[in-house]
Amino acid sequence: MFVSVQDLIILGIGCISLIIWLGIFIAAKKYDELFEPLDEKEYALKELYSMGYFVMEKLKYNYKSRRDRKLRQDMEVLYEKKYVEYYLRVTYSRAVTYGMLLFVLAFVVYGLSGEMGVLWVMFMFSGVSVYYVMTLAPKKIEARSAALLGDFSEVVSKLALLTNAGMILREAWELTANAGEGIFYEEMQTAVAEMKNGVSEMEAIRRFGIRCMMPEIKKFSATVIQGIQKGNSELSSMLQAQSAEVWNLRKQNVRRQGEKAASKLMIPIFMMFFGILIMVIIPIFSNIGV
Repeated sequence: MFVSVQDLIILGIGCISLIIWLGIFIAAKKYDELFEPLDEKEYALKELYSMGYFVMEKLKYNYKSRRDRKLRQDMEVLYEKKYVEYYLRVTYSRAVTYGMLLFVLAFVVYGLSGEMGVLWVMFMFSGVSVYYVMTLAPKKIEARSAALLGDFSEVVSKLALLTNAGMILREAWELTANAGEGIFYEEMQTAVAEMKNGVSEMEAIRRFGIRCMMPEIKKFSATVIQGIQKGNSELSSMLQAQSAEVWNLRKQNVRRQGEKAASKLMIPIFMMFFGILIMVIIPIFSNIGV
């Protein structure tokens, strides 16, 4: 079997890359325990994240760029403030690990196929994997926001109904919080726990609005606080008015989600078409001069 100079150079680079990858794998084992608490279902290949962490430590990256500040803001929405720095480093470690792994695998795939097009496609996937991991936090926030909005209208309707029936807010809030499952109900349950631990109703509901980080829910929490100050009769009418507003918001959100779903389908279709195009066209052009 004839092996070209190009094959020898590429496979030589691949061997060097593999040796470096193995060296990092061995040297990074001391950081493995940092990633043990992570959920295996959400964080695939977490056993290798120490490699990315090792590389970032050797590069002495300070996590102070504009992108890092934005990422910190996203992390504060998703996690408790004391865990923000940890998950920021987990994100970078994960991205670097995936990028390195796919980069090394690119040479393995090239050795099996012998096609330059396949090598470039694998390199592309290596870069895409880094980009994908770095954009996961905004996507999680978007999913969290959608989940919150999904339960929002139902919760406001229940609270309006219970307060209108004469139940005091604290009892109505606790009853509603324990009546369902999901992020919105969990945040309400957290507020209930805070009330039972001595936090005032208004402060617990204010914290609830901050944790949810959505303008609509912040407005809802402000409405509830204002209703508490004015009395239960005022609160009932204010919640009923907001209930109608929230239902209209839900209709608009469902319409937007349908439009987004249609547009997102085009991205994977285009990527598959682009990859297939490269794998088909490159061998054709390489055989023209044969």
